[in-house]
Parts: sequence; structure tokens; C-alpha cells
Amino acid sequence: MSKEGSEALFHLIRSLKQSEKRYFKLQSELDSSDMKYLKLFEIIDGQKEYDETAIIKKAPEIKKQQLSNLKAHLYKKLLQSIRQYNQKSVIDIQIREMIDHAQLLFNRSLYEQCVDILKKAKRKAQKIDNLELQLEILKWEKIILMQTIGADTESRVNRIIEDVRGVNQRINNVNTFTNLTAQLNSIYTKIGYIRSQSDLDSINRIIKSNILDYEEESLSLNEKISLYNLYTGYYFFIQDFEQGYQTAKKWVMLYDAHKELRLSRTETYLNAINSLMIGQYKLNKYKKFVNTSRRMREIRHYPKNLMNENIRLKLLKYTYVHEFNRIFMLGDFKAGVSLMNRIKPGLEDFIDQLDNHSRIILFYKVACLYFGNDNYREAIQWLNRILNSENIDLREDIHSFARILNLICHYELGNMDVIDYYIRSTYRFMLKKDDLYRFQKAILNFIRKLAGEFSEDDLVPEFEKLLNLLIPLQNRPFEKRAFIYFDIISWLESKIQGKRVQDVIAQKAKQVINY
Repeated sequence: MSKEGSEALFHLIRSLKQSEKRYFKLQSELDSSDMKYLKLFEIIDGQKEYDETAIIKKAPEIKKQQLSNLKAHLYKKLLQSIRQYNQKSVIDIQIREMIDHAQLLFNRSLYEQCVDILKKAKRKAQKIDNLELQLEILKWEKIILMQTIGADTESRVNRIIEDVRGVNQRINNVNTFTNLTAQLNSIYTKIGYIRSQSDLDSINRIIKSNILDYEEESLSLNEKISLYNLYTGYYFFIQDFEQGYQTAKKWVMLYDAHKELRLSRTETYLNAINSLMIGQYKLNKYKKFVNTSRRMREIRHYPKNLMNENIRLKLLKYTYVHEFNRIFMLGDFKAGVSLMNRIKPGLEDFIDQLDNHSRIILFYKVACLYFGNDNYREAIQWLNRILNSENIDLREDIHSFARILNLICHYELGNMDVIDYYIRSTYRFMLKKDDLYRFQKAILNFIRKLAGEFSEDDLVPEFEKLLNLLIPLQNRPFEKRAFIYFDIISWLESKIQGKRVQDVIAQKAKQVINY
């Protein structure tokens, strides 16, 4: 096994739960023919980093020339053990095993038994609407057809042909929806929310040129899941949060109508809940948001063998992000900072596990949290993690608004000596990224003026001028996105009224939140 393969083996062992390790050891102990691979497993399991020299030293019975084959054997044995361990709870694995059994029976000319097991597999596959497995089962039904000729052969042939056409059409629809989802997501992770009519026209062309007419009521469960996933993301992307919220509701309702999917498709169920909570957050539906968060927490108590590392990390990520969102809805930034102090010890390890996109979002939310609590230095520290990032082509919108928030933090701290430098740097960045609109220009010009000599009496009228300039922009389709990233209106009002920004936001929350 190569160096890359050795690392893969090490990371596979590290990913195992304790229950999976116990199961593997018990199964291995039943096979007394060669226990060297079990010894190898135990040594690697005890390592913090993969060390081949230590393996040879601890297990002299394992010869160096044997090690490569032994590692490959162990890797294969581990995958077989994981599959067997998860078989009872993962329906897809059960169905694949039934198809394998049907093939074995066919090879022994036990055709009637083969037909019986395919029928059972087909019912299971239809129940969870796994289209790929249904197609595999139909393939075997065609293969076995000529070995079980009878009076009903013609009707069976016609039924299989019709089923194959139907499944293939549904698979094509699912592929169309998921391909578009991936395409839109790649654009969103680059630019963020649409910035202009040109962006909107481009996105709509992508959708219209790929999706043919369909009747939603006639779509299968799998098609609907893929369709709602696509359109929830699309509506959020174009800032139609009401339509996005309604589509996310329909998506979650599929899992209410088919509760077995919550276990067989836990990850997509979690994605649906996350999307619903985003819609509720954007529309200030606080009570519904809290109720949905309980549904998300319930997933923590799902059977351990269903909670793979991917789901566990995603659940933790969504929990953090939505707790921040809940705090933003209430304007309770003091509670948010208190939460940060509690989770800080383990936060960096968590950040290391995140993808680059999720990191940028988390950094910006934490910065906004500290800003809302008047902790401008801490806000700058988190903003710098965005500004110093090499991934400037990822979420260009957040990079732009992080620079604006950074400017405001330096203004609040009285760091006037750096303001001019940051303004010029921000202008250059936004021009390069084609993200310099009326909102951004107004803020940058305003801060440049504030960096000059102003008396206390002159400041409030300047804040009022900017406020009056920005308020109309909230209703303009391609300017209103700016207010998603930072509540500049509340900050200006806090300056005019002589209040803390979190007090202004909290007061507004009481008026707009739908409890």
C-alpha cells in the first residue's frame, strides 16, 4: 500500500466509533487463521500520527516486506466490517445485499428464489424511492425473464419496459435538478446574493434553459426532494425569502409525510431543516424558528450508527450558525458574547474541520456578534481572518462587507490614522470585484468625511444625512442586499439617539419579531 494508502488507512481507523471498533475486533477474533492484521489495527489505533517505524518495532512478527499487503488487507476488512455493522440501519445497504443475493441465486439456477428476493428488494427500494437501485433491480428482472417464461411473459415484458422508462425519466429529472443546484451553488459561493439585473437574468437563463415543463403533483418523492432543494436555494439566492421559505416548508413536509426518510436520508433532512430555519430567520418568524430548532436538535438522538462524521459536523455547524441567528433576531449580543466565551476553548478545532465557505460565514457572524456588543477590537480580529484569507474569490460579497465593517470598527476605536488607507484598499477591492454600488459608495464617502475634523455638534447631522440617503435603498431590488450583511440603519440610529447599537436592535426586534 502506498504512502497515500497508508494515510487513508490511518484516517479510516480514526473515523471509527468505539462500537464499530469493538464489532471489528469481535469479528476478527472469530477468524483465527491470521491475526496479524488485527495486531496492525490495534497499533495504528493507538497512534496519534501514522508511524510505520513504530509499527515494525511494536510488532516484530510483521515483516517489513509483508506490511504493504497487510495494510491493504486490513483496509478491506475494515470496510467489510463497517458495512456489516451498519447493515441493519441503512436500508440502501440492505437492498444492495439483496440484489447481490439475487445474483448468487441466479448463478445457481435458482430462478424462482431469485424472483422472490428481487420482489422484496423492489418493495424496499420503492418505499425509500431509491431510483438507482430500482433500475438495478429492473435490470435483473430483465435478465431472469427468459429463464422464467410463462403465460404472462408478454405482460411482464411490457411492465418492465414501462417501469424502466418511468425510472429513467425520474432519474433524468433528478439529475437535471441536482446539476442545477450544484451550478447555482458554485455561483453563490463566489459572489453571494445577486448584485444586479445582469446577475438575475443570467441565473434565470440557466434555470429556464435546463428545466422543461413538469407537473409537480406527478413527481416522485425523490424528484420533489431534489426540486425543492433547487428552488429553495434559487429563491434565497435572488433574495425572495418568502418564496424560499414556502418552498423549504414543502421540502420539510415531505419528511413529515414519509418519516422513514428521516433515518434513511438524514443528511438531506438536515439540509431541509437548515433551509427552513434560514427562511424563518430572514422573515423574523422567531417562534417558528425556535420550534424548528428543536427538530434539528432531535437529530442528535438518532441511532449512533446513522450519525456519520459528515452529518455530525454539519449538525454542529448549523447549530452554531442558527444560535448566532437567534441572537441577531433578538439583538441580545451580550448573551452571544457570553456564549462565545463558553465555546471558545473548542472552537478552533471545530473551525479546522470546516470547509472554506463555512469558515468565512462563521468568521463574519462572530465579528458581527462582537460589533453588536461594542467589542470592536475582537470584531476586527475576526474580520482580519477574512481580510487576510487567500480565498478572496470565495463569497466576494462577505469580503466586501467585512472591509466596510472593519472600517466602521476602526472609526469607533478612533483609529483615524488608518482610515484613509483602508478606504483606498476597500475601493480597489470592490472595483476589482465589480461590487461598488450606491450603498458601498455612500458608506465609504461618509467614513472618509468622518475621518476629518468634526465637532460633536456636527456629527449627528452627518449621521442623519447618511441615514436619509440609505433608507430608500432598502426597497431597491439590488441595493437592499447590503442590509442583509450589516444593520447599518440601526448603527446610524444608535449614533443619532446616543444609544448602544444592541439596544436599538433589541428595541426593533420587539416590534418586528413574530413570536
